[in-house]
Amino acid sequence: MNSDSKITPLRPKRPCPECGKPSARDTFPFCSARCKDIDLNRWLKGAYVIKARDDEEEPDADEPK
Repeated sequence: MNSDSKITPLRPKRPCPECGKPSARDTFPFCSARCKDIDLNRWLKGAYVIKARDDEEEPDADEPK
């Protein structure tokens, strides 16, 4: 392989969503295990919420499927 050829990384470098430092390959998209754990803790505490759609109706239990 030619040493002058460009090597395309598997993933583009992105800033860590927690602290803004460059992401690391082993903890992508975070920069460290610490930032990864902080994000997981926020999910587990319910700080992040995915809102359900209001227009969806739940099927009644007595209706046939």
